[in-house]
Amino acid sequence: MKAISIQTYGDPSGMKVIDAPEPEPGPGQLLIATEAIGVGGVDAVIRRGTIGSLGFPEGLVPGSEVAGRVIAAGDPADESWVGRTVWAFTGRGGGYAERAVAGLDDVTPLPEGLTPVDAVTIGSSGPVAHFGLAHARFARGESVLVRGAAGSIGILAVQLAALGGARQIAVTTSSPDRGKRLRELGATVVLDRAGEGDVSDGFDVILDLVGGAGMPSFLERLADNGRMVSLGVVGGFPPADFGSALLRSFRRSLSYGTLSLDTVPVDQRNRVRAENLAATAHGTLKAVVHDVLTLDEAADAHRRMDAGEVFGRIVLTVG
Repeated sequence: MKAISIQTYGDPSGMKVIDAPEPEPGPGQLLIATEAIGVGGVDAVIRRGTIGSLGFPEGLVPGSEVAGRVIAAGDPADESWVGRTVWAFTGRGGGYAERAVAGLDDVTPLPEGLTPVDAVTIGSSGPVAHFGLAHARFARGESVLVRGAAGSIGILAVQLAALGGARQIAVTTSSPDRGKRLRELGATVVLDRAGEGDVSDGFDVILDLVGGAGMPSFLERLADNGRMVSLGVVGGFPPADFGSALLRSFRRSLSYGTLSLDTVPVDQRNRVRAENLAATAHGTLKAVVHDVLTLDEAADAHRRMDAGEVFGRIVLTVG
């Protein structure tokens, strides 16, 4: 089968099209003929080698989010899944391929009316945004800042904060055009990448998707009792001493945390994902797709991500 392999970590040129053996589902697993593959920020972080300390081998087939038709089950008891169209999480890799394997705990049937392309735009991003807001103890009437809001997680966070009754939703982004599009999705204040703009009060909640050297300055944008939750580090890791910003503001009772779906119980994660997919099918949530490319064009998708061109998500298709 056709797949994309990271032959060398760093530049997207290290990604190559290869002929790989078709995976076989084991007990409790399903084999999926992929129709759509989500290209996420974590894929770019892995490909750049930013988190190479986690032991990603050369030759890795990246990608963790696919949608398509189940064509085989590893256990005869699970054959009722065969023929169903599903969203699936493939783990730390394996998604950029014509066939992918996923465990039953990581598979969600697609509701009627939802396309595979929209499914991989919402499937992982929605739960990350949902549980990020929950981890920050977001409550109706509070103000929220989404730092790095133009990606799929940030876009979902804006929409969910609006549906949750946020008093104010601020976003950081790189251009007026992106700011306009984020306003159409629920943002009420648009700031530049440094967080500068027409806002005077601190924020009750900040969801940070960027990290990097500028992250500590955003801790200082929190209101008293404010909470920041990190959902990603697409801009690199923050300085090692970033916590000193919290200690300098000790009397303001600020909090910082991180959120990974790995710590969310499977039943809760799957329930929220199913709700998000259904809400998208019904039009309550909007899947923002920047572009649809073929599997062969995966390296080009990553080049666009590195150039900061992407608003929403790029999706790769097979067939």
